[in-house]
Amino acid sequence: MADATTAAKERVDRALAALERRILDLKARPASAPPIGDDDLFAPNGSPQDAARIAELEAAGREASQALARAAESLRELIEEAA
Repeated sequence: MADATTAAKERVDRALAALERRILDLKARPASAPPIGDDDLFAPNGSPQDAARIAELEAAGREASQALARAAESLRELIEEAA
């Protein structure tokens, strides 16, 4: 379970770092600059790469959620045993 949790956390961390870099890039652009076609980070543009990346992020989110749920359940069991 620790390996899956670690892998999911690393994927989420990479996704957040990429998102932060993209946001900083967009913020650094002057207001007078022409608009960028893909400046909406959440707008789907239909490319296979984007679809694959979205699927990967969704899978990482599900894995992280499941790992957290298992960890929470383990903690509840430990607390019940200690009581």
